[in-house]
Amino acid sequence: MADIDASELLPNEHLQQMVAEGRVTQLHRGHQYAEEGDVFEVESDRFEVIDVTHRTLGDLTDEDAQREGSEDLDAYRERLRRVHDDFEWDPESDVVRHRFEPVEGSD
Repeated sequence: MADIDASELLPNEHLQQMVAEGRVTQLHRGHQYAEEGDVFEVESDRFEVIDVTHRTLGDLTDEDAQREGSEDLDAYRERLRRVHDDFEWDPESDVVRHRFEPVEGSD
């Protein structure tokens, strides 16, 4: 287990705020940015990475989208198109899911 900087996994303050509020509990990224057991801090709350899984975009579900702060998978796809220049949803594209949860007693 290592302490990592939240910005390594969560690339912007808006996303970090959503994690702090409990609205985001996982994040898919194009590469692996953390290991299971890594810990990061957002607004003095500590979070532990509890699962790192290699997947494809085609594996994602509405539940995945909701855990990432979107209403459903369609809204998630649209958000990715807005955030990433020249983004195309390819169900075969490899992604890495990072799941995390608050560390008990960190408040």
